[in-house]
Amino acid sequence: MGFDESRRRSLLKMTQAAGMLAVGGLIWSAYIYEAKATSLLLLPPGAKQKDEFLKSCIKCGMCVEACPYYTLKLAKPLDNLPVGVPYFTPRDIPCYMCKDVPCVNVCPSGALDKELLTDNGRLDVNKSRMGVAIVDTKNCIAYAGIQCDACYRACPLIDKALYLEYKRNDRTGKHSFLLPMVDNDVCTGCGKCERACVTEIASITVLPRDVVLGKMGTNYIKGWDKQDESRLKDASTQINKTSKDKATDYLNSGGDL
Repeated sequence: MGFDESRRRSLLKMTQAAGMLAVGGLIWSAYIYEAKATSLLLLPPGAKQKDEFLKSCIKCGMCVEACPYYTLKLAKPLDNLPVGVPYFTPRDIPCYMCKDVPCVNVCPSGALDKELLTDNGRLDVNKSRMGVAIVDTKNCIAYAGIQCDACYRACPLIDKALYLEYKRNDRTGKHSFLLPMVDNDVCTGCGKCERACVTEIASITVLPRDVVLGKMGTNYIKGWDKQDESRLKDASTQINKTSKDKATDYLNSGGDL
């Protein structure tokens, strides 16, 4: 069979195209994987909103060096995280909530924002919102009736961020459940509860707030919250006349359907 130059060029182009598609697929897969991993990162105290933080963090590592507990670490290649981003893993080493917040004080770019932790001109690490603790009630031994308050005792804001709810144990009739409960508004996400959890895989875990918390929306007004209820001050007081027609009559008339 003779040598076909045109067929060879055609095969070569097909091979090159397949190669480019494969490389493109790998890059896209890596991007998707990294984006998913990034959504579960726990950032240092005072971190701005995630997107803004990732834009302004210059990945200098100064916050990591300033952390006296070696809590913070910088993402490395093969960590499946954006390289150089400071983060922490509570199950390994939680944030110990230093009062002077050294990691924030040394940040040169403002990615860790002092203003977010400032109250009446003073730094207050309890204003941190690194994440929020979530209890797995199916695997928490306290919910199984075994007395355990390890996470509760570890919480630096005990009885505020993490408190116990007492409930009668109807199965035994003579014991109580001591159920750990989290106040989302107070929890800082330091992760000391997750570190203290005694189960094989932590039954209380800290995740980024935007990943796990819902949002009620502005169309609901809490009557017991004076600030929220104040939104009604300019609302119309006109009373709409109530129709005396039966609902079935309205539906049968076609209404605005």
